[in-house]
Parts: sequence; structure tokens; C-alpha cells
Amino acid sequence: MTRVVGLTGVTKEYAGGVTALRDVDLDIEQGELVGIVGPSGSGKSTLLHIVGTLDRPTSGSVEIAGFDVAALSDRELSALRARHVGFVFQAFHLVPGISAQDNVAEGLLYSGLPRAERRRRAAEALERVGLADRARHRPHELSGGQKQRVAIARAVVGDPELLLADEPTGALDSASGESVMELLHDLGAAGATIAVITHDTEVADRLPRRVRLRDGAVVEDVREDVRERVPGDARAGA
Repeated sequence: MTRVVGLTGVTKEYAGGVTALRDVDLDIEQGELVGIVGPSGSGKSTLLHIVGTLDRPTSGSVEIAGFDVAALSDRELSALRARHVGFVFQAFHLVPGISAQDNVAEGLLYSGLPRAERRRRAAEALERVGLADRARHRPHELSGGQKQRVAIARAVVGDPELLLADEPTGALDSASGESVMELLHDLGAAGATIAVITHDTEVADRLPRRVRLRDGAVVEDVREDVRERVPGDARAGA
């Protein structure tokens, strides 16, 4: 199995003596669907930024899609994100005034592909998330759940090694949230590597692997298939 995410001894400190992450070890293998769960202030947003190469750790090593993050320049990190990491956010971040298809095609803007090919792949991605019939609709013509599906299509259109979903159901009603989680499960079953960052334990508890954070440390790592529990407190010296 190929390792997509490898964090070893990752600590992140901010000015004023704030430690957001404490000696975090985390491996995510290709094809895993993982929930990273914790309350506000647990460090999960900082972990998202580091795994997504939006920030660098104070200490420790980070490997994403086979690349050592410490060895890359900021420009190279931008290229890594564009080619290997897809992001889904709670707020959708769709461009108003353009169609769902063109919003998804935006995910390939820096791919070097011609516009016609970007739009063709965007149409395929929308079909993949069950929105082929909404390709010409603009964001204001879509429901919240449909907007999130468009955002997911945009994130996966380039076939990234890793999909990071940050509170993907946070702005949705329960029915729409259920639909989005079913889609993420379907993508995972098809082989996508997905990390869902959430404070919602109900969302996390439905995922096959759950990594729980508290006070910046991994306190539990559970895989449903083997019921493996890693004593994160002891490992982190907490």
C-alpha cells in the first residue's frame, strides 16, 4: 500500500507560546477514508493546514504524495497542492455567475489543459457526483447540498492523490449532509484517499478510521476493520 500522508513528530508552535500540535505521528495510506475529529482548539485545523501544505511545522517531518515538504520551495509547494491535493471547504467557495461546469473546470485552471478539455473533464466530474443534469446551473440556482457536490467535483476533477474535506457538512441541513457523506463514502469505495476534518462525532463515527485530537495530540486512532487503538496520549508523552 502506498503512503499518501506521512507525519512524524510534527509540532506546531505559534508566537506567544501557543502549541497547536504536539509530536503528532500520522500515516494515511492510499484508498483510506479517515475522519480527523476533535473539539474547537484541538489542533485539527492546524493539522489540515500542514497536511495540505498550507503551513509548515515548527519541527518534525511531513511527506505528502511522496514529497518531503521541507525540501520544497513555496512555488514547488503550490505546484504540489495543485497536482496532488484537492480541498473541500464548508463555505463551498464557488464562483458566482458562472455555471457548475465552469466552476469545476476552475480546478484545472493551472493544469495546462486547453479549455475544451477542462470543460469535458468537468462534465465527467459532475456526472461522478450525480450532478450531470445541473452542469449549466449557476450557484444561486443550486441547493446547499448541490453546491457542496460541485465543490467536491472541483476538488476531484484533477484526480488528486489526497482529498481534504474541512467540515464538509457544516453548512448543510441533515438530509443534504447525509447525501454528501454518502458521496464521500462512494468516492472512498472507488479508491480515493480522503481525510474528513470535523468536530461532529456523529460524522466521524461513520467513517472506517477515526483519528481523535485533543490539545494538539493524537489521543486515539481507530480502524473499524481491525479495531486497532493507538494510545496517542502515551506516545505524545501527554
